Amino acid sequence: MFDKILIANRGEVAVRIIRTARRMGIKTVVVFSEADRDSLAVDMADESVFIGPAPASESYLVIDKIVAAARETGAQAIHPGFGFLSEKAEFADRLLAEKITFIGPNPGAIRAMGDKIESKKAAQAAGVSCVPGFIGEIEGVAHAVQISEEIGYPVMIKASAGGGGKGIRVAFNRKDVEEGFPAVRAEAKGAFGDDRIFIEKFVTAPRHIEIQVLGDKHGNVVHLFERECSIQRRNQKVIEEAPSPLLDEKTRNAMGEQAVALAKAVSYDSAGTVEFVASGADKSFYFLEMNTRLQVEHPVTEEITGLDLVEQMIRSAAGEKLNFKQKDLKIKGWAIESRIYAEDPYRNFLPSIGRLRAYRPPAEGEFGDITIRNETGVREGDEISMFYDPMIAKLVTHGPDRLSAIDAQAAALDQFLIDGIADNIPFLGAVMEEKDFRKGGFTTAYIKEKFPEGFTGAAATEAQKKLLIAVAGFARAFTAKRAAQTSGQMAQSGDRRDWVVILDKSHHDVEIDLDEKGAAVLIDFKKYRLDTLARPRARA
Repeated sequence: MFDKILIANRGEVAVRIIRTARRMGIKTVVVFSEADRDSLAVDMADESVFIGPAPASESYLVIDKIVAAARETGAQAIHPGFGFLSEKAEFADRLLAEKITFIGPNPGAIRAMGDKIESKKAAQAAGVSCVPGFIGEIEGVAHAVQISEEIGYPVMIKASAGGGGKGIRVAFNRKDVEEGFPAVRAEAKGAFGDDRIFIEKFVTAPRHIEIQVLGDKHGNVVHLFERECSIQRRNQKVIEEAPSPLLDEKTRNAMGEQAVALAKAVSYDSAGTVEFVASGADKSFYFLEMNTRLQVEHPVTEEITGLDLVEQMIRSAAGEKLNFKQKDLKIKGWAIESRIYAEDPYRNFLPSIGRLRAYRPPAEGEFGDITIRNETGVREGDEISMFYDPMIAKLVTHGPDRLSAIDAQAAALDQFLIDGIADNIPFLGAVMEEKDFRKGGFTTAYIKEKFPEGFTGAAATEAQKKLLIAVAGFARAFTAKRAAQTSGQMAQSGDRRDWVVILDKSHHDVEIDLDEKGAAVLIDFKKYRLDTLARPRARA
C-alpha cells in the first residue's frame, strides 16, 4: 500500500479523497493554483504544492507541473479526481514512464473508451446493446441527411470527442440535420479540436442510466448497480439517485452484465461508469459511452452498497484483488444527490461568483434510518471563483426507500443556508416536491417540460401551506408572549391562544399553545405539532 499520494485536483473531490486517504493511514499532497491558495483542501492535506495561476490551462492541466510536484514530495501515486487530467491517456502514459502509480484505469482502457466512435465499436464487439446509428466518417451535410433518413427521425448529432453536454443536437427532420450538422461540427472543432461527428437514433422518453463498474489488476470486474441521472439541465446532471425508479431486476441484471462485459473487453482495472440511454416506454437500453474515472455522483452508489469507491480505486492501483464478488453485493435502501451550484435559478441559472458570507449546511450523520452527507470543498468566508466549475456542494440523503430519501433531501435543502451569492437550492427543493419526480415518471427532458419559461418559483404544497400557517401563528404568539414580559405590559396579553392567519386571501383559524419545545397547533380544527429551538424567555 502507498505511504503518500498526490491529488491532482481541487475543491470537493480533493477533500473527498483526503478523507478516505486519512482513514486508510495514507499521507496526502494537494496541488493548488493561485485561486485555491487558502482552500479547504490545502488546509486538510499533509502537504501542498503551488502549481501556478488560476486558469486550469496554466496549473491543473499542466502534466509537467503535476509530475514535478509528485517528485518533490515523494508521492508514490496520483489520484486525478474527476475532470482535468482524469481521462487523459497521455497523463496515465507519462506516470507509467515516470514509475508513479496512476490511481485510475490503465492507459489502454482510457484510450479505448475516450473516443465515442471507437468506444461504440468496442461495445458492439463485446455484445453490448448500441443505439442504431452510423459509426464512421461523415462526408458532409448531404451524407448526414442520407444517414439520418436511413436511421429514421429523430436522430442525435454528436461530436465524437464531446463531453459536458457540448457538441449535441437533436434533429427531428431534414431541415434540422441541414442546420445542425455544420453547427455541431463547428462547435466540436472549437471546443475539442476534433470535428468528427456521429449520428444515432434518438430514444423516445429517454432516461439517462449509468452502471458503476469496479475492476482490479487481476481480471476481476463487478458492477455496483445503477444510478438514475435523468434530471439534467443543458445535458448537465443536476439530481442523481440510486437505484433507478425505472428498472426492474431483469433489466438491472442485463445492464450490469453488459457493463461488466465491456469493462472486461478493455481490461478495465479501476472504478468507471458505463452510461446507457434507456426508454421509459419499454425499458429498452443502449450504450452511450464509458467514463474512465470517478463520477461526480459516486456517493449515491456508496450509500446503497456500503463501499468506499475512492478506497477501492486506491487498493486496485496498489495491486490488491477485489475482496468481494458480484453475488456479495446487494442494494440497501435509496439515495438521492442534489448538486448545489453557485447560480441564480430565477435568472436562467446565471452563474454567481463572490464570497460566501454564510455557509451552513445541514448536520451530517445518521438520524434514525436517514443518513445525511454533504460533500464540499468550501467553508464560510471562502470565495467562489470564476475560473472553475460553480458547484458548491453535493447534498446526499439515504433512506430505507425512495420517498423517505426524497423527503429527507427536501428537509435538508430547507436547512441549508448560503448567503453572499445566488444558489440553486430553491429550484432543487421545488423538484423534490414535484409530483412526477416523486412518482419517478420523468425523462431527460424533465426540466424543460416542467419549467418551459424558466424557474420562477413553485406553488406551495398543502403541507407547506400548513407549515407557513403554523409558523405565522407561532411567530405572532411568540411575539405577544415576549411583549407581555416587558415592564409595564399587561401580563394577560401574552396568554392569547387564538389567532387568524391569512394566506392567499384565505382565513384560517389557528390555536397556538406554546411550550418549551415549540407549540401544539390547531389549524382549522386539525391538530399539528411545531417543534423549534426558539422559545420565549424573560428579558434581561
